[in-house]
Amino acid sequence: MLIKTAPELRPSDVTPKALYLRRREFIQGVGGAAVATAASLVAGASTVVQAGQNPNAYRFPSVKKGSPYDTTETINSYKDITTYNNFYEFGLDKGDPARYAHSLKPSPWSVVVDGHCAKPGKYDARDIVSWFPLEERIYRLRCVEAWSMVIPWVGFPLADLVKRFEPTAKAQFIEFKTLVDMRQMPGQTEPALRWPYTEGLRMDEAMHPLTIMAVGLYGEVLPNQNGAPIRLIVPWKYGFKGIKSIVSIKFVETAPLNTWQQQQAREYGFYANVNPDVDHPRWSQKTERRLGELFRRKTLPFNGYADQVAALYAGMDLRKWY
Repeated sequence: MLIKTAPELRPSDVTPKALYLRRREFIQGVGGAAVATAASLVAGASTVVQAGQNPNAYRFPSVKKGSPYDTTETINSYKDITTYNNFYEFGLDKGDPARYAHSLKPSPWSVVVDGHCAKPGKYDARDIVSWFPLEERIYRLRCVEAWSMVIPWVGFPLADLVKRFEPTAKAQFIEFKTLVDMRQMPGQTEPALRWPYTEGLRMDEAMHPLTIMAVGLYGEVLPNQNGAPIRLIVPWKYGFKGIKSIVSIKFVETAPLNTWQQQQAREYGFYANVNPDVDHPRWSQKTERRLGELFRRKTLPFNGYADQVAALYAGMDLRKWY
């Protein structure tokens, strides 16, 4: 057994204490590191596959590239992005999602829309994807454990989806929920978190052009471990806000109690804006470790998107509203 002393320990090695104390081996006899292939969301698959990607994955035939919001930083490898994840529905270790997410069946898939809107209903994920042109967004991802990546997401603006459902004036927030199915998500057999995983955004955050619904990465359909078939990306917030495998979107009047705030309110808030000046109670947020890099780098306010989003929080005490 390898035991790390405090100076050697990286924040990325830390499992939240509350989860560690309740952890046991909840998945046994599941071998290999198979990555499940999601069913085609749009007709017309291409056989062109870039080196290092999944040769069996569906590739979107038409994706607009070159967003004005793209970062120019080096993109992480497909392997980095698909084998180092937080997705507790499949296990607490960073490698567990890639090992065990083959049990998820991302097709057929439906999303229930409810709450204060004119067009509630149950919608097929394939239909949702077909409504909007897809585009690639190269965004930074910063996790609260102080590690980061740069990922070429494929998706569409959440604002476009919101407008489609015509929320009423009472809709001040949006609540999202992840699938609950212990057969598909074996980590849910353990009370690591309170299922379903729940997240939320203020309406102006949801309508910001940086916020997207992602359905792919590297030009391919999302791998199961990255949140297939549809997930949220809010690049100026810590990664836990990016809820995966969404099955419910609800327009509500008050801020939803998101999962990590419910789990450990002292450590995780509703807003979760990347802020190097507000430390996690158990580690600093001033620096981060970019996967694939030897040295740590300074963490940027709002994950480097301050020019675009800081005005959303004008007048707010960001130490209180963390």
